[in-house]
Amino acid sequence: MKTSKQYIDSLKELDLTVYLLGEKVEDTVEHPMIRPSMNSVAATYEYAAMPEYEDLMTTTSHLTGEKINRFTHIHQSAEDLVKKVKMQRLLGQKTASCFQRCVGLDAGNAVYSTTYEIDQAFSTDYHKRFREYWTMVQREDLTVDGAMTDPKGDRGLSPAQQADPDLFLRVVERRPDGVVVRGAKAHQTGIVNSHEVLVMPTIAMRPEDKDYAISFAIPTDTAGIFMIYGRQSCDTRKLEEGADIDLGNKKYGGHEALVIFEDVFVPNERIFLDGETDFVGMLVERFASYHRQSYGGCKVGVGDVLIGAAALAADYNGAAKASHVKDKLIEMTHLNETLYSSGIACSSEGHATASGNYYVDAMLANVCKQNVTRFPYEITRLAEDIAGGLMVTMPGEQDLKNDYLRPYIEKYLKGVAEVPTVDRLRVLRLIENITLGTAAVGYRTESMHGAGSPQAQRIMIARQANLNHKKQLAKDIAGIKE
Repeated sequence: MKTSKQYIDSLKELDLTVYLLGEKVEDTVEHPMIRPSMNSVAATYEYAAMPEYEDLMTTTSHLTGEKINRFTHIHQSAEDLVKKVKMQRLLGQKTASCFQRCVGLDAGNAVYSTTYEIDQAFSTDYHKRFREYWTMVQREDLTVDGAMTDPKGDRGLSPAQQADPDLFLRVVERRPDGVVVRGAKAHQTGIVNSHEVLVMPTIAMRPEDKDYAISFAIPTDTAGIFMIYGRQSCDTRKLEEGADIDLGNKKYGGHEALVIFEDVFVPNERIFLDGETDFVGMLVERFASYHRQSYGGCKVGVGDVLIGAAALAADYNGAAKASHVKDKLIEMTHLNETLYSSGIACSSEGHATASGNYYVDAMLANVCKQNVTRFPYEITRLAEDIAGGLMVTMPGEQDLKNDYLRPYIEKYLKGVAEVPTVDRLRVLRLIENITLGTAAVGYRTESMHGAGSPQAQRIMIARQANLNHKKQLAKDIAGIKE
């Protein structure tokens, strides 16, 4: 397994093409706007090396028999699924941001089981290819970006019906040794901090969409790939010299990017689905369910930090004893633990697929994510309520560094007498960071749209509701005969 230093050093060896604020980035590792997100990924390596977290952060590979980072594991039991959620909560608590390896882990498990079933149906060798690929991922302890979301263009049209055929990633050329693909993947979490990109289709497809039914994995610095780094609220604060307090969370962060595939060659051994449209829906559904399970861990860990920050703000404001503040903290905790309960439930009810790896209870995973589209918004609202308006009106760090202004800021923004004013400002900036700033991509708005927007979960819940069975239960109890 890699250490956090080895991980960072490995990123320096990549020749990525990244654009940020209209300019090409020369050094993605040291860029002040990117570095915090890289630190979050590095934490997944750092904590895996700590004996006290070994049980959650590491496991034994069923492919090699070697000790591996759990972020590269193919789940072998319901216990594995539970430990995944617990690991994600831990890292959310430690980073208060998105640590970016969940998508690749979820993609790997979805592709693993789906390729097995494609091979059973069509006598292909996708599963063998993927096992060989994922063995390499495990042995080199790589960070994999899971790339599913296409730009989609006109949502009322299928991929093959779009006015611009590139709005869903597609095969544009077939060669004896591989294929050439063109298109883009949007909202790519952690792609700039990843060694590999594992591409999947984004929606179920029809036979006429065959060229869009493609899944593969290639290095992130493959010729023809480039990334346009996404903007976040307050992100340029990281460019300010000596920035500290105003950042809220100075060390950690998350990022998303638009990734362009401009006629990229993919060798045959890296292709895991090519034209088998009948199995695209299975792959999409399995990935979505795994990733919706993930939100019962990572969002809860960040929620723990936000609840703690709100409680500190109440202490520093002198309002901790107010009954309404106590009640709001209780409600925040209740909502957060409800999210965790859903994540644990869908994991505990997991079952083996035909390939042998374990899959979550899809109904409960979608219920988990449906809750995540709502509860973090209420937790955020309550945190902002407790924090008070000063969170968004207080002077900046440069004002605090001004020798003339500092005494006035310290005097008039004082809360409880024994608490330094600067500590009060720090905790308010942390709340701002999680609810409004550069961690928002890993908490609030991302809670709505990540792993599919609310309607996507409602469609899955409707499919699995089994209303006919429920109707029959009611008929049996009521004595209604057919």
